[in-house]
Amino acid sequence: MTFKNIIAGICGLLFLQTGFAQTKLKTGVWRGALKTKSGTEIPFNFEVNNSGSKQQLAIINGAEHFKVTDVATKGDSVFIHMPLFNSEFKLKLNGDSLNGNWVRHLADNDLLVPFGARPNTSWRFFKNTEKPAFNIGGRWSAVFGEGEGRDTTVGEFKQDGNRLTGTFLTTTGDYRYLEGSVSGNKLYLSTFDGGHAYTFTATISDDKTLTDGKFFAGYSSVQAWTAVKDENAKLPDAYSLTSLKPGYKKITFSFKDLDGKTISLDDARFRNKVVIVQILGSWCPNCMDETAYMVNYYNKYHDKGVEVIGLAYERTTDFEKSKKALQQVKNRFKVPYPLLVTGYTSDKKQTAQSLPMLSKVVGFPTTIIIDKNGDVQKIHTGFSGPGTGEHYTEFITEFEKLTDELIQAPPAP
Repeated sequence: MTFKNIIAGICGLLFLQTGFAQTKLKTGVWRGALKTKSGTEIPFNFEVNNSGSKQQLAIINGAEHFKVTDVATKGDSVFIHMPLFNSEFKLKLNGDSLNGNWVRHLADNDLLVPFGARPNTSWRFFKNTEKPAFNIGGRWSAVFGEGEGRDTTVGEFKQDGNRLTGTFLTTTGDYRYLEGSVSGNKLYLSTFDGGHAYTFTATISDDKTLTDGKFFAGYSSVQAWTAVKDENAKLPDAYSLTSLKPGYKKITFSFKDLDGKTISLDDARFRNKVVIVQILGSWCPNCMDETAYMVNYYNKYHDKGVEVIGLAYERTTDFEKSKKALQQVKNRFKVPYPLLVTGYTSDKKQTAQSLPMLSKVVGFPTTIIIDKNGDVQKIHTGFSGPGTGEHYTEFITEFEKLTDELIQAPPAP
């Protein structure tokens, strides 16, 4: 080997080592912030960890640490692919900071939202906060929007000093884990998981009134909201929002699974079984919360005579694109039951057209409970996920009690 080759080899090795050092993210807690069209930030924290020769993230929203393992670097570029919801970050490492875009891959185009992040930063909204003027822990009746778009929700908050956590419950689910601060007479909450990207702000007029609320969703959506404290605030019964049309007792469908095999309720595997039909979409965070629960539910009840089927309504009617998105869901949650590509989009009218025996489809997810005779017993709209605390526990208790009753009931002769 010539002296020239030896020098070239050493330089190449130094280049690789330097390149690796430049693209290694600092471990520990970071503060990231998406910048909306109005200039408002949607902040969140995440933790960077080393996992063997690779790095991974955990996005922090209250009690939730959402693991992200697909982190790649090339030169000074960093690519973070979110495990669900078809989005990713395309970033540049400038010193210790990251800057670039969160990219949402929509059906027809990509939406770019500016993003920046700094390491060694555990605060979310403010490094220093003012002393809280009020403690707003408890239950609230919150109204979002106006006119026909008006939506009454239930807010539930826990306040510990300046730190605020909680969620909003709606008829179609919840806003998952929210985290933020009370600073003086101002409320700040946010969440991010690759699908949800929300910031909530409001003025705390007194310990029973929230005014001047703003709800920032994604890049451009802004909605007004207000709230009054009401420990008795509650939503309509989730089993009352969707029903079968008069004259119907059963539902029927025939769609393909991820292997292209046609599945219907007439198949032998579903006869004389309790069947749960899950109407979902890979784009829907509440559906993912339900899927995480439904996998555990299936593993608990399958041997007792229960089957589960997921009917997916995606952003596109393209089978291959839908299949790719659902395969990520299947892999992420290790889904053991069939996920079917319906070929219909997530437009609620289209969803209802695919199952014409339903009166309507109010939201995602919707869960249909069928007894051993193939008759629909109940239809549940929405899903109160683990971010809702006791509501999540209450749902599980009620849902599994109904399952036990249907299992014990013999099929009609």
